[in-house]
Amino acid sequence: MDDIFEKVLETKEFLEQKIAWGNPEVAIVLGTGLGDLADQVTPDSVIPYEDIPHFPTSTVEGHEGKLIFGTFAGKRVVVMQGRFHYYEGYCLDQVTFPVRVFRSLGAKLLIVNSAAGGLNLTFNSCDVMIVTDHINLLGSNPLRGLTDPRLGDRFPDMGQVYDREFIEEASKAVREIGAPLRRGVYVAVAGPSLETPAETRVLRMLGGDAVGMSSVPEVITAVQVGLRVLFLAAITNVNNPENMLPISLSQVIQNANITGRLMRQIMEIAISRISL
Repeated sequence: MDDIFEKVLETKEFLEQKIAWGNPEVAIVLGTGLGDLADQVTPDSVIPYEDIPHFPTSTVEGHEGKLIFGTFAGKRVVVMQGRFHYYEGYCLDQVTFPVRVFRSLGAKLLIVNSAAGGLNLTFNSCDVMIVTDHINLLGSNPLRGLTDPRLGDRFPDMGQVYDREFIEEASKAVREIGAPLRRGVYVAVAGPSLETPAETRVLRMLGGDAVGMSSVPEVITAVQVGLRVLFLAAITNVNNPENMLPISLSQVIQNANITGRLMRQIMEIAISRISL
């Protein structure tokens, strides 16, 4: 962990040599089944993860494993077409490494997407939930063990994680599109097994509206390095503990693809209007 700062600088220097039009304003991390949004980016550079110094590689179906620099909704963006997960066996400092790189490149805003299971029984499959808060049940924290002050405050305040202006712009976009407005609390669990009925009841009792296996480590790191954050969760299925229905990865990806089209519209409208 002691050399994270140096690794970030090495990766930054490598990527800056690949960027022709200037450093990104917005960083976007795409989750399971949501990679098609990258097709809407006007690309400048597309770099496979395996070519980037110190980047892990994605091992999950539905994650292409490419870093795309370009323009989207009138802003310069860098897009992760596929992310890294704790359940893949990566340490959280590896999972969150790209966030530190994006900040070092000059990004001001981080948007994370995730496929998620609905806990709130008023939700439906293929809804988009705007995350207003989260609960970290991963059993670890990406800041654990970090003592290098160059990486940011060791004890960042988490009282207002998600950017209020961006939440409001995203909410307006949902209303304009005519989709149901869903806002709520995302619970992060380690996975990769899905939740039992008993676990689902507990997560609902804790106040969770959706559950997933990603994003919260990146968000915590984003707060530490000073990025504004928007988090959109694609509700791929709704978990009713009294009638749990089987769900496969292929179904998750299929529903995420459907939801991704709505998510792209929301993001395009909100990004075009947000002040950076």
